[in-house]
Amino acid sequence: MEVKYAIGIDIGGTKTAIGIIDSDGKVCAKTSLLTDLTVDPHVMVSRIADAAKQLLAEQSLNEAQIEGIGVGAPGPLNTKSGHIVKPPNMPAWHGFPLIESLKRHFVLPIAFENDATAAALAEKWQGAARDADHFIFITISTGIGAGIFSHGKLITGSTGNAGDVGHLVIDPSAGDCVCGQQGCWEFVASGTAIARQASRLLGRDVSSKEAFDLAQEGHPGMKTLIDQVFRYIGIGCVTLINTFDPEKVVIGGGVSQVGKPLFSSVQDYVSRCALNPSGQSTPIVPAALSQDAGLIGAAALIHMKY
Repeated sequence: MEVKYAIGIDIGGTKTAIGIIDSDGKVCAKTSLLTDLTVDPHVMVSRIADAAKQLLAEQSLNEAQIEGIGVGAPGPLNTKSGHIVKPPNMPAWHGFPLIESLKRHFVLPIAFENDATAAALAEKWQGAARDADHFIFITISTGIGAGIFSHGKLITGSTGNAGDVGHLVIDPSAGDCVCGQQGCWEFVASGTAIARQASRLLGRDVSSKEAFDLAQEGHPGMKTLIDQVFRYIGIGCVTLINTFDPEKVVIGGGVSQVGKPLFSSVQDYVSRCALNPSGQSTPIVPAALSQDAGLIGAAALIHMKY
């Protein structure tokens, strides 16, 4: 069977990854660029296009051998109009016509989705959710986002922003989120939130990793903080399990690297608090594709008929 290729582009606030991924999910070649927020976004898109063409040349491929280009980008976005709408940490890109800009450089079909949605598709294609027709993928890193896969397909919503679960309200007493609500999930349980709370407790700059390490070593203040964070993650998972009735929940992103303490704590919370007895036994599992998940997800938008 002839191998087919897609270009995957994973746009982030600090870096953008570009790769060529074949129809077996193998990353044949990849590169990354700093996302330069000081230049016009059209200039950045030109750099991305040049990097993609360079990869094609190095692999001795031409555009005729490429099925299409898949793009994952931070939301809010509008996949119907092809715009990046309002990602909080990319102010220069607000209202930017991304797909129109890419079309100046390529005549290939372009698929465009929220980065967490694309990563969910990657986990379905090559990762921890291959066997599931109903699952939620949650990424917990700088913020919290999710991809929803139900009844055998992605649930993207009318503009591509379904799964923006970082702004579920978890604890209104916890303080003001940038979105205007109080106590949103990412305000209390993201990597950013952990670092902010730990730094305040210790009176110095603390990374989320250091907070986890101190908690593991038995530091009382950090242990209390991290236990609370795990409980908040459990609350969010129960909310999603009660809402979508998935077969499993897949958790990725930097915070998931903590591993067993997080997964056993969240599994325990779910087993006590999910409403439906079948929901109580929903497996909470780590993502399988931490590296290259964004690229593989972007390419999956082309390779999988989602």
